[in-house]
Amino acid sequence: MAADWRLMCLLGILLFVGVPVNGEVYTALAEMEELLETESVLITNLEGYIRVQENKLSFLKNKMDEYQREHSDASSDITAYVSNPINAYLLTKRLTTDWRQVENLMEHDVGTDFLQNITQYRSVLKFPSDEDLNGAAVALLRLQDTYQLDTSSVARGKLNGVQYSTEMSSDDCFELGRQSYVNHDYYHTVLWMNEAMARMLEEPTNHTQSFTKADILEYLAFSTYKEGNIESALTMTNELLQLLPHHERANGNKRFYEKEIATQLQLKKMKGDDGTDEMPMSDLPVAKSDPSVFDMTERRAYEMLCRGELKPSPSDLRPLRCRYVTNNVPFLRLGPLKMEEAHMDPYIVIYHDAMYDSEIDLIKRMARPRFRRATVQNSVTGALETANYRISKSAWLKTQEDRVIETVVQRTADMTGLDMESAEELQVVNYGIGGHYEPHFDFARKEEQRAFEGLNLGNRIATVLFYMSDVKQGGATVFTSLHTAIFPQKGTAAFWMNLHRDGEGDVRTRHAACPVLTGTKWVSNKWIHERGQEFRRPCSLDEDHGEFAI
Repeated sequence: MAADWRLMCLLGILLFVGVPVNGEVYTALAEMEELLETESVLITNLEGYIRVQENKLSFLKNKMDEYQREHSDASSDITAYVSNPINAYLLTKRLTTDWRQVENLMEHDVGTDFLQNITQYRSVLKFPSDEDLNGAAVALLRLQDTYQLDTSSVARGKLNGVQYSTEMSSDDCFELGRQSYVNHDYYHTVLWMNEAMARMLEEPTNHTQSFTKADILEYLAFSTYKEGNIESALTMTNELLQLLPHHERANGNKRFYEKEIATQLQLKKMKGDDGTDEMPMSDLPVAKSDPSVFDMTERRAYEMLCRGELKPSPSDLRPLRCRYVTNNVPFLRLGPLKMEEAHMDPYIVIYHDAMYDSEIDLIKRMARPRFRRATVQNSVTGALETANYRISKSAWLKTQEDRVIETVVQRTADMTGLDMESAEELQVVNYGIGGHYEPHFDFARKEEQRAFEGLNLGNRIATVLFYMSDVKQGGATVFTSLHTAIFPQKGTAAFWMNLHRDGEGDVRTRHAACPVLTGTKWVSNKWIHERGQEFRRPCSLDEDHGEFAI
């Protein structure tokens, strides 16, 4: 009863407060935390459901034992039993009012109230959607690829050799494989269906499996075929047909695979014994590199930087220094800034103690209620839209909303030497499961004619990125062409110029946010525009070469 009372109180509070129920919860860990509260309420509700069902079964079992005892006594001498008027009365009563009571109880669904609770919870609690499930699955696979995580290790709850969670069951692995299949990601389908198969064989007592060996073989066979291995697909299909000889789809696939193999053998004979193509691969035309395209070379650099495997050369590191700076700001003579150089050309610096814990806490509190899925600008239409290469939620805070925001903005001006009148509002971002932002430019390129057209402030001349949390693993900001990575450290801020002095975009500042492997990542940033910077950072007819703004 106490648990039921707590459940009703919590539900009443939720109804009063009006908790939002929809949204892409996988895109921000701040919202994922609320799902644990949802799970807690559902567990309590399930406990109540099981309790009333057990009470019902216990009552019926006691009645059955009572009837069996009486029936056993009667069966030993039926004539003597029914000739006793008391026994006759009790037998008649058992088969009328008593049995009617039992029958009514059997018909009555004692769990109806608890089922209705679940319907009501869906209107007040935060529930993940099928999109969230798919997003969470894709995020886990992204982490697996970026950080080169072994499938079996991930299934055991280990990330980079550290045990973070309980093991995944065969059902968990199967669902991850199924989500990959839905996304036409056959590579990961094969990985996780194989893991599901291995774990299924290790779980002989698992009675909650929602799939069979035949189901796994069907997914594996088709995914293996899509990866180009028709022979293996045929082998798995034959194994499936041994289990289910009349499987219609498998029989159709078997005929198709056999026909494809025969066709390939015929083509190989036509080409010659070596099976070579008519045109060598080296003679194929190679497309000219485009800095806006995330090609495989950049992807490899991006992932290696995220793993900490790619680092600047000793000659790049040699001139880098740490020092106290005042940037010609009188106020900073009392408390100079702690500056660390991260790269010389283009000039990228890290300021330490750039944001204090009390400021971070307040900014987080202000941002949480306003979180919306982070967007990117369509290069053709200029419209803001969501994209699967940016997984996070963001909120925008105006400078005048709080004195803390004003202080942070003034500190940004002191760090950069730039005018904040042409800066965008402070954007606060919380990254979700495997949250990341693939390589991109902060400035608008020439072909993006409609970028920032509503602001009328020119291009983004500079970026200041505040790190508002430590991240256990992952989450670095990496500059793919510079082989430079900045790992999150709470209270620090990275600063760089996006434009050369002649106004052209510096393509070397192309950067990315690595997926968050473990922990939570909070950042905030100020994008500063060209207008108002004419005297603070004068234009030049020549490109600048790493000169600092001040």
